[in-house]
Amino acid sequence: MGFKMGIVGLPNVGKSTLFNALTRTAAAQAANFPFCTIEPNVGEVAVPDTRLDKLAEIGKSKQIIPTRMTFVDIAGLVKGASKGEGLGNQFLANIREVDAIAHVLRCFEDGDVTHVEGRVDPVADAEVIETELMLADLESIEKRRAGLVRKLKGNDKEAVQQDRLLAQAQAVLEEGQPARVVEVSEEDARAWKLLQLLTTKPILYVCNVDEGSAAEGNDFSAAVAKMAEEQGAASVIISAQIEEEISQLEEDEAEMFLTEMGLEEAGLDRLIRAGHALLKLETYFTVGPKEARAWTIRRGTSAPKAAGVIHGDFEKGFIRAETIAYDDFVACNGEQGSKEAGKMRSEGKSYIVKDGDVLHFLFNT
Repeated sequence: MGFKMGIVGLPNVGKSTLFNALTRTAAAQAANFPFCTIEPNVGEVAVPDTRLDKLAEIGKSKQIIPTRMTFVDIAGLVKGASKGEGLGNQFLANIREVDAIAHVLRCFEDGDVTHVEGRVDPVADAEVIETELMLADLESIEKRRAGLVRKLKGNDKEAVQQDRLLAQAQAVLEEGQPARVVEVSEEDARAWKLLQLLTTKPILYVCNVDEGSAAEGNDFSAAVAKMAEEQGAASVIISAQIEEEISQLEEDEAEMFLTEMGLEEAGLDRLIRAGHALLKLETYFTVGPKEARAWTIRRGTSAPKAAGVIHGDFEKGFIRAETIAYDDFVACNGEQGSKEAGKMRSEGKSYIVKDGDVLHFLFNT
C-alpha cells in the first residue's frame, strides 16, 4: 500500500516544477502564468530505502521492488475557489481524493516570477488556501445537515451519528479552525472518515526555497516552520529548481551535485520521509531469491492485515508470520543465520508488525 499525496499551492509557487522533478517527467507544464496545470497530473515514484538494497544483496534477490508513492499535481488555487473562482470547483473535487496534502509555499524572491497576490508571504499564502478549504467544508456541512432532517425525525441511528459529527466539525470551522482539530473516538472514526471533509486531510508544508537556501532554509521557511509547529503540522525545505536539475542527472552525477550544494540527500527523500511520518506509515519487507520487496502499512497494523496487503487470501487464511527484525537479518547474514542465532520469531494474529520487519507468511489456501 502506497499513498496519494496532492501537491497544492497558489499559482506560480513552483508546485509543477516540483512535480516534474519528483516524477521525472515533463507531464505538468510549468509556465509563468496561473492555471497552466488544468488537469491533475498523476505520477508514481519509487520510495528510496537503502535497507531494501542491503536485504537484496544478502538474499541474492534477482529483483528489487520498492514501495511506491503517488503524487497528484492539482490545479493552482486562488482566493474565492470555494465559490468556484478560477479552477476552484475542480481543485476541491481533486483534493477530496488524496490522503494528504503537500502544500507548496513560495519561500523565494524572484522578480521574473510573478506572484498572484503581488507579494511573497508564505504564511499568508497558507492562510488563503486553508480559508478556502474551510469555507468549502462549511458549505458542504450546511447542505448535508439540511438533507438529514427527515432521517433525524425518524431517529435514524446512522443519521444521528452523522449529524453529530457534522455539528462538531461545523463548530470548530466557525471558530476559524480546520476540522482536523476535532478529537474523534475510535467508535466514530469510520463515520468521520466517510464525511470526506477537506480540512481533515493532514498537511505537510513544503517550503520551496532558492538554491542558496536549500541546505539551511531562510527567513520565509523559518516563518512557515513556526506556523507548522503551532498547528501541530510538519514542514520540509526543498528547492524545486535543484530537484528538477537532479532529476535530469545520472545517479553518480546527482550525488556529486548534492555534495557540491552542501546537501546530504535529495529533497524527494526528505519529502517521502515526512509524508510517511504524516500518515503514520511503516515499511516491512519480504526477501527471497526471486525478489526483495518493500510493503507499506499503517503504523499499528496486525500481522494478518499486513499479509492482506500482499493478497487478500493471505489475510483470510493467515496462520502465522515468521519474523526477523531488519538489524538481526543483516547481522546474521540472512534468514538461515537468523534462525541459527534464534532471531527468527513465530508471531500470531495479534502481532503488530514493526517498521523494518522481514516477514514470511504462512497461510491456508
